[in-house]
Amino acid sequence: MHTRTRRLTVAAVAAGVLAASLGAPAAAAARRTGDASYSSYSSADFRHDLDALHSAGVVGVQGRVITEDGRQWTAASGAADTRTGRPVPVRGHYRIGSNTKTFVAVVVIQLAAEGRLGLDDTVDTWLPGVVRGNGNDGREITIRQLLQHTSGLYDYIADLGPRDAESFERERLRRHQPEELVAAAMRHAPASHDWSYSNTNYVLAGMIIERVTGRPWGQEVERRVIRPLGLRDTSVPGEETELPRPYARAYQQWRPGGPLTDVTVNTPTSYDSAGSMISTTADLSRFFRALLGGRLLKPAQLAEMKKTVAVSRGVATGYGLGLYRNKLSCGGVYWAHGGNTAGYISREGFSADGRRSVALSISGAAGRSIEDYQKLQAMTDQIVDDVLCDRERS
Repeated sequence: MHTRTRRLTVAAVAAGVLAASLGAPAAAAARRTGDASYSSYSSADFRHDLDALHSAGVVGVQGRVITEDGRQWTAASGAADTRTGRPVPVRGHYRIGSNTKTFVAVVVIQLAAEGRLGLDDTVDTWLPGVVRGNGNDGREITIRQLLQHTSGLYDYIADLGPRDAESFERERLRRHQPEELVAAAMRHAPASHDWSYSNTNYVLAGMIIERVTGRPWGQEVERRVIRPLGLRDTSVPGEETELPRPYARAYQQWRPGGPLTDVTVNTPTSYDSAGSMISTTADLSRFFRALLGGRLLKPAQLAEMKKTVAVSRGVATGYGLGLYRNKLSCGGVYWAHGGNTAGYISREGFSADGRRSVALSISGAAGRSIEDYQKLQAMTDQIVDDVLCDRERS
């Protein structure tokens, strides 16, 4: 899961790397300059671009494109296991990180539509006394602000996350309770109520779901989203440390030029309702397409979810209630969230109506410099842009 959505690795986060439009693959450059020999983005282009990602430093990558007429392209490149060279499965499970937030936001908005809570209820209404101390006050923060990252609450991940292979090994099986995660954030003063990404917000949202429904947030996600959409490869793992098969193993480079650590097995409890879920490119695409297509929320609720506050970070221009609005080079916008967790990077893009989409899962990114990470980020942004802009050119 990411402490900042547009950053690739723990090492890159620590160095303050943001997404940037740097060099693009040659095929993408031809598309941007309107090369007359180029007709439209194809499945062959998609395979080529994933191979380019692997060559640029990605250990393994799988991807899926779904077109307006329902055709699906899948591709993979690199190794699922560096020891054996096993290829990356195109239907592999992976930890989707902060894409979890969109699932959680849907549940909260559904509860609001049912009149069981209000988006402008204060946190203290449902969790009295939980957000207190060092200037934090749950009586002044609303549920809407949690979902939109305008609460000002400190991001506990900044203190909790491992910084190297040794600390990861010590912490990989440690169990965390959501109250513990929030308490870690309460040791810090809040920032302003301008937009500021904080995983603490969504841990609190999960706690509110349980307080309102009497069931853990994961059960509500399963009952309201996973089962109705038939997402058979999507799960809320709880304390489970393994992934369902098949999967590509996850690798983390803790500093530029450093060795890779296999981080596949770990407890996801430190991410909780902010980023612990597991899925596949097929299921994640089905979820976002259903959401944007109006199958999970009524039009008024979906419109509420898509009301954004301004952000300035790479291709992102706004953040709604668990959704990023992103700009396209061909004009218009696309919607997504994305997510980072130990060793996995999840990147997606969905057209405004959800009918055209791309989902990528990267299982390890390596580089010798911050610029190498920036290049990988720019390449993933370019793939999303090329897939979604193809409709505008065709």
